[in-house]
Amino acid sequence: MRFRYALLLILVAFFAGCGETAAACIPIAEAANHIGARRCVAGKVVRVKQGNRGVHFFDFCEDYRTCPFTVVIFPGDLKHVGDVRQLQGKQIEIEGELKSYDGRAEIILTRPSQLRGDAARIPPLPKEYDVERHGKYSAGTFRHSNAAKNSSSRKKQSPPVSLEDPSLPLSPTD
Repeated sequence: MRFRYALLLILVAFFAGCGETAAACIPIAEAANHIGARRCVAGKVVRVKQGNRGVHFFDFCEDYRTCPFTVVIFPGDLKHVGDVRQLQGKQIEIEGELKSYDGRAEIILTRPSQLRGDAARIPPLPKEYDVERHGKYSAGTFRHSNAAKNSSSRKKQSPPVSLEDPSLPLSPTD
């Protein structure tokens, strides 16, 4: 009986701790008040967009320019984090150091453990998805342009040499 009571107390303490963690998340509107601190921020991802050179952003507002918070994922981290495009339209919780960039708060997402709840269970990127090429080509694929093909076929070739050519010496003594 004591064992069951102790087990029940441990479970209650565990689930109470989980509730405190979820409650510790702040809304995106308060993120700028915590620059430099490590916090959990909660909000609905309105859009996941890809910027230059494969950098991904989470927009939490319709107009990203007036939004107080964003999440940034650099291409080198994307393969570890997973297919973040799956988070569009979902409520997420993300933990990390709040930094200030371009007048708003941001968290840089580098590993999946920063995401909580269902957001932490996103699938990996498709194998053919190449971040630097915006997902259009798989890594290692090289395609020639028509100009490259044409220039390589137009290389000047020296005419074939015939052994019966009278202008060529027959022996070193000639």
